[in-house]
Amino acid sequence: MKTKNPTYKIYMLIFLITIPPDLPRVDVIHDIPEEEKQCDCGVELSCIGQDVSEKLDYVPAKLRVIRHIRLKYACKNCEGVENEGPTVKIAPVPVRLLPKSIATEVLIAHLIVSKFADGLPLYRQQKIFGRLGIELSRATMANWVVKASQQCRAMIEHLQEEIRSGPLINVDETSYQVLNEPDRRNTSKSYMWVFKGGQENSPALLYQYHPTRSGDVALNFLGDYQGYVQSDAFSGYECLSGKKGITHVGCWAHARRYFVDVIKAKKKNRSKRIQPKSLADEALFFISRLYQIEHESKANNLDPQGIHQLRQEKSKPVLDDFKNWLDAKQPITPPKGLLGKAIGYALNHWGKLIVYIEDGRLSPDNNAAENAIRPFVVGRKNWLFAG
Repeated sequence: MKTKNPTYKIYMLIFLITIPPDLPRVDVIHDIPEEEKQCDCGVELSCIGQDVSEKLDYVPAKLRVIRHIRLKYACKNCEGVENEGPTVKIAPVPVRLLPKSIATEVLIAHLIVSKFADGLPLYRQQKIFGRLGIELSRATMANWVVKASQQCRAMIEHLQEEIRSGPLINVDETSYQVLNEPDRRNTSKSYMWVFKGGQENSPALLYQYHPTRSGDVALNFLGDYQGYVQSDAFSGYECLSGKKGITHVGCWAHARRYFVDVIKAKKKNRSKRIQPKSLADEALFFISRLYQIEHESKANNLDPQGIHQLRQEKSKPVLDDFKNWLDAKQPITPPKGLLGKAIGYALNHWGKLIVYIEDGRLSPDNNAAENAIRPFVVGRKNWLFAG
């Protein structure tokens, strides 16, 4: 009887971190004791060089108070003399984001970034400030955040205009629980929407809260916009297909996900024996070929015109073959099974899925919006709900 000795492989990963040259440096000199600076022969040692090693350090956050001192001026010659103008002049009050608040704009920005970009709820920030020696209540910080958002309305309108100025808008939404909304149960689902668009080299992002997932939200945001709009295949977006001037673009990432679910279900239920390739594997092979072409365009740094030409030469034949494959497999596949649903999804939305090859500025999937909504999803796990 043969026994196999287990083989253990140890992999050591070495991560090399490049420290940016513009970070401030603090020199700490390490010297030998004075009594060791003399050689045994009696001659004093000479410094011939130095060995320098850099360690990345962290300076903990600290609070400080900014004192605004407004200087006053008066004319001593006019004291007690009636004069039409004021005899005392004082420097004007500086323009503030929240005039009656003790918080500076930097502090308010820190609260907002910590909460919405880093997913740090205000009650945790309250504890952090407590460790720094200042007591800030959650109610106070929440009040600052709300008032700051009201001051940003003009900027939000500008962002909306910027997003509608580009050739493509990516749209996505995710659910969120909101309490104490008028005429709604606390268990009702609300939604945070994200819109991404504008210029390709500097796109703009805008998050909008709505109590509904209706496609009217997207229509109201788009206004008179004309161009491409990319989204998943949620039925609420079907209204985009009928809007004049809008070309609705599908998402291959979602189409691929349906076939991946078939593979996952098969792996869960199959025996340990090697299984032959399934129809879902064949479908995923077609989709992988499409993405290989996209990787090729990026590797060659092609411009939109070059990407369009490459897709017409290589992606279009793959799409034609995949469409023929789907048409052939659908009649022999149970429609209510996972594979049947995957094939049905691809065929039902085929017209939108192939739009991306028309324009080199388009992407085959809606990952731009999904990646943009992800920070909010991470925060949602910490916030739990909103009021």
